[in-house]
Amino acid sequence: MTAPTADPAQAGVSALRRAVLWVPDWPVAAAVAEGVVGSHEPVAVHDSRGVLVCSAAARAEGVRQGMRRRTAQGLCPELVLLAADENRDARAFEPLVQAVEDVVAGVEVARPGVLLMAARGPARHAGGEDALAELLVGAVAEDTGAECQVGVADGLLAALLASRAGIVVPPGQGPAFLAPQDVRRLELAATTRERRAELGELTDLLRRLGLRTLGALAALAPGDVAARFGTLGLLAHRLARGGDVSVPAPRRPEQDVTVRTDLDPPAARSDVAAFAARALAEELAERLQRRGVVCGRVQVLARTEDGTELARTWRLDVAPSPADLTDRVRWQLDGWLSGRSARPPSAPLVHLELLAQEISPAGVVSDGLWGRRGRGEVQAERAALRVQGLLGAEGVLVPVLQGGRDPRTRVRLVAWGDDPVPVLRPDAPWPGRLPDPAPATLLDERRAVVVLDAAGAPVTVDGRVRLSGEPARVVDDDGSREVVGWAGPWPMWERWWGKGRRRAWLQVALSDGVAQLLALESGQWWVEGLYD
Repeated sequence: MTAPTADPAQAGVSALRRAVLWVPDWPVAAAVAEGVVGSHEPVAVHDSRGVLVCSAAARAEGVRQGMRRRTAQGLCPELVLLAADENRDARAFEPLVQAVEDVVAGVEVARPGVLLMAARGPARHAGGEDALAELLVGAVAEDTGAECQVGVADGLLAALLASRAGIVVPPGQGPAFLAPQDVRRLELAATTRERRAELGELTDLLRRLGLRTLGALAALAPGDVAARFGTLGLLAHRLARGGDVSVPAPRRPEQDVTVRTDLDPPAARSDVAAFAARALAEELAERLQRRGVVCGRVQVLARTEDGTELARTWRLDVAPSPADLTDRVRWQLDGWLSGRSARPPSAPLVHLELLAQEISPAGVVSDGLWGRRGRGEVQAERAALRVQGLLGAEGVLVPVLQGGRDPRTRVRLVAWGDDPVPVLRPDAPWPGRLPDPAPATLLDERRAVVVLDAAGAPVTVDGRVRLSGEPARVVDDDGSREVVGWAGPWPMWERWWGKGRRRAWLQVALSDGVAQLLALESGQWWVEGLYD
């Protein structure tokens, strides 16, 4: 389908003619491809804030993006809730990328579910841009069974929006196509959560100022945008006018930056190769920083024991962080080595190489005077990576504070290098939560103790949450200690409508200077944590 033409006098900025392939509801499609859920089930993928994406069956029941999980379950009791998993999304996307590469060369992955490619050469080969779109849709459906849409337009944002509508925007009509679109559509151009959040804050500000459409933003003078909104505002202004993320340099482009390593022993599993990938990503980011440059995309290259060479290109936001580079490399290796790919490596990997492309001076996007990481922080990260290489991915864990009612639920442990995102919202009300302060130390394995009153009788809690007597002593394997102060009890009855968990909490200060958090469950007292 071709979009209607508009007034040619509406000029934008020079931009590459792009084709974008977009898979609707990709996190749901990835879960179906991995066998996590059935294709007929109502599914919603969520994070700590709410629903990120849902299936067509869930939308038919009223579930929408951004909705709270409890609200979504109220509308659709049969709804299957899945936590967001970027590793799963990227791993399942690899077969689809390979299907597209059978038709078009030079494919770039913007993020799982979105592919970018130049349109002019492939369109001439296919017999036109509409024919190219039909060819890509058919190839993906035949090889993977996934449904996708293809859009073609001048400039990145126009091509992304064209793919959402499944249309071809005529050459030169990108600005007219973008003008009536909501300014919030700028978020589609982000390839990382951080950049998406930054663009989200910017678009909220633009709407409060009355700039509600991309055309209103494009009508402003670039100098005024730079003075008021800075570098990010200039990027948004360029996209709104139909341009690309980067501006062509008026001088000779910078040379590509390459880092490489040999894997000994060869890596047959993605978690093993991920250790080398993290070290390479750190080295690449450090080299880019030393040269004062940034890259627009990174190419991941690998070689197997039998000589097979693998390559994949990922599109990046301006000034990618080491974590962004690490994520892309780890996702790609997982896609190659997971066994889900239509053409998995025939042998373990023996060589890994990262190639930073579209190098340009960092300029105003470099770190500020106080924005650089200290040398000690960098050394600590490298030491953690070395320890993780010896002990495995779960050998170095990082605590993440999240929501919950009891102290153990409020702490989530994630592997070093993974995204420290809370699964449960920390800003939710959490009625019945144990009051502050939280214990400074949570025991890996809670210890059984006996709490006695002054008469030597065990202390219990009745149905009205009343103690049978004041706590006087705590007895454990180390002996008996006197209680010099206590507070509580606080009842906690979770999931009372089913097989819930009922506990009563008690804080005690002991004669040896130790303060403990105790929990009574099924008639037994347990030490859950220690206070400083």
